[in-house]
Amino acid sequence: MIYRKLGNTGLKVSVIGFGAIKLPQISYEEAEKILNRALDLGINFIDTARAYQDSETKIGKAISKRRDEFILSSRGLSRDRDGILKDLKTSMRELQTDYIDIYELHAVNDMETLEKVLAPGGALEGLKIAKQRGLIGHIGITMHFDLNAMKKAIESNEFEVIMLAYSPLDHEGVNREGILKLAKEYGIGTIIMKALLGGQLVLPETAAGLRKEDPLVRLSLKYVISNLYVDTVIPGMKKLHEVEENVRVGDEPLPITEEEKKQLYELISKVAKPAERGWLAQACLQCGYCTRVCPQNIPVPEVFKAYRIYMNYPENLKHLGLEIYKSLEVKPDACIECRSCVQVCPIKIDIPSKLKEAYKVLEEASR
Repeated sequence: MIYRKLGNTGLKVSVIGFGAIKLPQISYEEAEKILNRALDLGINFIDTARAYQDSETKIGKAISKRRDEFILSSRGLSRDRDGILKDLKTSMRELQTDYIDIYELHAVNDMETLEKVLAPGGALEGLKIAKQRGLIGHIGITMHFDLNAMKKAIESNEFEVIMLAYSPLDHEGVNREGILKLAKEYGIGTIIMKALLGGQLVLPETAAGLRKEDPLVRLSLKYVISNLYVDTVIPGMKKLHEVEENVRVGDEPLPITEEEKKQLYELISKVAKPAERGWLAQACLQCGYCTRVCPQNIPVPEVFKAYRIYMNYPENLKHLGLEIYKSLEVKPDACIECRSCVQVCPIKIDIPSKLKEAYKVLEEASR
């Protein structure tokens, strides 16, 4: 297993961590087996949250006796000082520990929420008190969607760890837009969630229980940990073979090779084509190959980014997609369907068809 420094925390974490979001879906006996197996195989980072139903409880029962073998991370949704301290107290009781290495402010997904937790009496103040009391080691934050809020959180110098969503599609733009790099420059540890798009980057046969070794899972995880701005990734696991398969990725030589990337893109194409909703329905690597060959100079990646944001972000952030769309000098209706773009697309998206789809939705939403 490869281990990396988690920013400037002084902690050294396995590049493959254990995401405990799926523990509520299995029995305590099953949870005990896979958690102990994960530790036996070299995983030393366990991540959970107050919001994950009985996840903390199962971790506490299963591996609290091995507490000195792993780094523990949890988080709460409260936005004020007293609320987050209450969350922390509950987490410690359920996890059967008197110390949590990292405690995070959970799902601070927009500027308004960030300002609330940073304000006097806000949740950050509560975590500072907890750290002073020796209840937690480090303060973290988990964020989705709003890149400006992420940038402000990083530049505030208040957080030692940040959890972001990143996958081979870079579906929230945290790598492409420099957020991961910025975190690294500030010495902030980076934990990656949604590396498999919440279970979408899985072959149909795997999802149906017909196979165990999944090359799409392996290559997706390898792609993510090949990024040196990433310290650890936390795929959600609920089966023994998933733990064993994911751990093997942490033993592989890095970085991912060009041949492996080609295979990965072919596999993404396989699962993206039939997708009707979610991130895969607007899959795009943002590589720009299509733009280079487009005779109409349509900024295809920007169109798809606008469409993806509008379709997948919360209501209060959908405007970000519309702002991108309105700023485009050439709109998608300029497409003449020459299909030159399809020929160069690594994941073979039917770009002309998707441009029509995006145009219809975004034009109507812009009125």
